[in-house]
Amino acid sequence: MDEFWVFGYGSLMWNPGFEFEERQQAHLYGFRRSLCVRSWVHRGTQESPGLVLGLDRGGSCRGMAFRVLPERSAAVVDYLRERELVTHVYKERNLLASLADGRRVTAVTYVIDREHQQYAGSLGIEEAAETVSRATGRSGANIDYVTSTLDHLREMGIRDHWLEDVGRAAVKLRALSA
Repeated sequence: MDEFWVFGYGSLMWNPGFEFEERQQAHLYGFRRSLCVRSWVHRGTQESPGLVLGLDRGGSCRGMAFRVLPERSAAVVDYLRERELVTHVYKERNLLASLADGRRVTAVTYVIDREHQQYAGSLGIEEAAETVSRATGRSGANIDYVTSTLDHLREMGIRDHWLEDVGRAAVKLRALSA
């Protein structure tokens, strides 16, 4: 029986939205968690875009892997495509992930399309913090997205130093503008 796994690096880690049989921390090599997606709807607008997470090439990323029963895999893929491919800023990929228990599995995940117009590239801490501190979209303030993400990462024992630096700088900027 083939196993079906999903790798999450952002909100999917704590809010997968689908049934799973097993969940483990996992490590993905060759990609890193990055605030590299310009959000035009949920955390910003086209006139004042926010930033949300993408899986960009280079480095590595600690996240969460979910094992789904084979008979549910098609429904989970349909759900993920609806959730992640709204503007096609992500590409669906099957990548090798190392689980916390030592197993290596192939997992479906979503990586940034560097050719997409919403790709922000590798931003510096100051530029990212400035964007995060001021942007607001349909789902709320961008700073709330970043601080919530950091809270959840801490609860899971996952450190992302660059994102933590952006979060601290954005909170300071927000306080200065209040």
